[in-house]
This record gives sequence, C-alpha cells and structure tokens, in this order.
Amino acid sequence: MHIHNDMGAIATMPRAVLGALGIACALLASPAAMAQSRPVTPAQRATAEQVAQQGVPLAELAPNAPDVYVVKRGDTLWGISGVFLQRPWRWPELWGMNLPAIANPHLIFPGQTLYLEKKDGRARLSTGPAAASGEPETVRVSPRTRADSVSSMALPTLRMHLIEPFLAEPLVVDAQTLEQAPRVVGTMEDRVIMGPGDRIYARGDAANPLRAEPGEPRQYRVFRDAVALKDPASGDILGYEAQYLGKADLVRGESFEESANGKGGYVSDYVPASLDLVSSKEEIRAGDRLLPAPARTFVNFVPHAPEMNVDARVVSIYGSFGMSNAAQNNVVAINQGSEDGMRAGHVLSLLTKGSRIKDKTDKNRPVIKLPSESNGLAMVFRTFDRVSYALILEARLPVSVGDRLVNPE
Repeated sequence: MHIHNDMGAIATMPRAVLGALGIACALLASPAAMAQSRPVTPAQRATAEQVAQQGVPLAELAPNAPDVYVVKRGDTLWGISGVFLQRPWRWPELWGMNLPAIANPHLIFPGQTLYLEKKDGRARLSTGPAAASGEPETVRVSPRTRADSVSSMALPTLRMHLIEPFLAEPLVVDAQTLEQAPRVVGTMEDRVIMGPGDRIYARGDAANPLRAEPGEPRQYRVFRDAVALKDPASGDILGYEAQYLGKADLVRGESFEESANGKGGYVSDYVPASLDLVSSKEEIRAGDRLLPAPARTFVNFVPHAPEMNVDARVVSIYGSFGMSNAAQNNVVAINQGSEDGMRAGHVLSLLTKGSRIKDKTDKNRPVIKLPSESNGLAMVFRTFDRVSYALILEARLPVSVGDRLVNPE
C-alpha cells in the first residue's frame, strides 16, 4: 500500500517540486518500478535530459492533439499516445523517457492533467503547465489521509483484459520440461475428463514430487502437448509451446500410508497428491502435466520502437487450433525473443507477404510477386529466449504465419 498522510495546515509548494516528489514517490512505492529500475549512468541521464528537452517535432503530433488532457479511468497509455501522436510508439520521446535506464519512470494515474508544451518547432508533455513568468507556479495541498495501491492505480499500457490471460498462458519450454513435470493420474470419481470444481490426483517422479510443505508451490497450471515452434524462414525449432488447459490448487502432497496386510503385518501404499481444479479452458484428463504457476505481477510497459533493427516472422497464431489467420486483438508468436533483444513494449509494423499472381499483360503469363505492404501494428508483451508473443493492435488484412514484422516507420 502507498500511504499518504498530508497532515497539518494547507501548504503551498512550487509545482515543479511537487511534480518531482510525485514521480519519486511513485517510483519508490511501486513494486513494478522497483523491479524495472536499473543503475543510471551519467551518460544515460544526459540522454534522458536531452530527449526531455527536445521532445518531438510538431509534425509528429496528431492533427487534433489537445493542449491539455485530463487522464480518465479506462484510459490506456497506448490510447493517450494516439491522442497526441500520429505514431503512438514515439510516446517515450514526447514524454522524455530514458528507456535503457528506466523502463517506466513516469507512472500516470487517472485524474492527472497532461500539458502539451510547444516551443521552437518541437513538442513535449509534462504534468504541469509552463509558467508564464520566471516564478515557479504554486499549488495548494489540502490536508488529507488516503491509502491506495500504486500498482492498481497506474494507467495500463493496453486494456488489460486483452492480454492478461496470455501473461500466464503461453509457455515455451524445451523438449524435456513437460515430460518431467508431475502428471494427472485420475479423479475422485474416476472420470475420464475433468473441469472446474473436480478433485484430481497427480504424481511426480523421485526428482520432482508434489509436496505441500511450507515454501513449496501450491498453485499449478495444467498443460498438454508441447508443440514445436518452427522458424518459418530457417525451419529451426525455436522451442515447444505447451497447450494451456487450466489452474489447480494443491490440497495434499504425495505420501505413503501404512495399512494392515491381513497377515499380521503392514504394507506401505503410495498415495498421489490431491488438487482441486479452479478453472479450465478445456477438459482435463489423465496424462496432462502440472507446472507451478508464476507469481502474479503488475505489468506496465511503455510502447516504443525497438532500439535495434528487426526483421521477424509470425511463427504461429496462439490458441488458433488450426486457424491460419489472425486479426486485431489476436495474439501471435514471433521468431525473435529476449536473446535477439526483444522486450515487452516493443511496437512492430506488420507486413503482408505479398501475393504471387500471373502477369496477364504478358503473353508468357509469368508469375510475379507483389510487394509486401504495411498491414498494421503489433506490440510485444511477453518474451522467451527465442520466441515472443505480440498482441495485434490493428490489422487491415488477415495476419498469417510467415508474415513479417519490422521496425515501425
């Protein structure tokens, strides 16, 4: 919790001081900001200051960019970027962010006012209006006490319902991970398929048993069938995508129970672990695998163009189950990951593959390939070593496996 205790008489402070305090408090209080912060070198700080001073050319502004904008509940960073800019991925330059040092130094909240400052042919945003004179502007602070969660208030990059399920669902593993994971062996009523509310039983192996001891995982995700993700260009296997099925809570761990054998002695019987299914996307059955659920994290990243040159391909359409095309708000896997420099927040331009047609104007009817054309935008939101997942923000034509993703223009 981020607790404010503004007690005492009504005070006045220079707005610039309040703005600096507000940003510092947000950074100190937010778990996300603490996780994202890295040491800032003098060169990086100089770059940030230079960008903050320069802003973007006025030609980059949207035609109806407002001089003043009050952030509303339901707003997203991407949406506000489109309010001010023709190319929303240039938001960090407009805001003066130093992405290599701090991924998100300015947390934006509903109720804040953003001011668009224009000077010397360039524009930049601030949380306070430019003072008309050299005197710092002052604002009045009323005494009050409030407690709220900074991470829950901060403006999300996108509408979270579009990507929240995918923050935990896609899983790219090596060939052995699922084979070595604990497996479902049955149900309380010996059902063939299971769903939410059912109790399931599972067992691991000697090296990876399911335990219910303190410090051991209690929440698990259920997966099936690790499908090879092949690079459309090279044919290399980039990893294996496991099919997400649902969630389960561990009730009791694996154990051994002794019982009389009817001959005056005892036998030791193996008893599998018990889990309750919390949710499911599909029916769960014996043989499905369990992996510990990751800790829930606050995700807030800044949309921006990649710092390196990108020429990637769509590997698969997530959750397509045989579908060959994707559209706006669908998720695609691409053939570049963290090893290639991909980061959450990278905005990429989608290109069509360009159709092959017969040139009917030529008597020989040769087959020619039409050029690739811009087809929309996608934003990376989750990365693995050699694969990333991206949300299609806009697409004029269906997106297919093999389509290119490049730096936005």
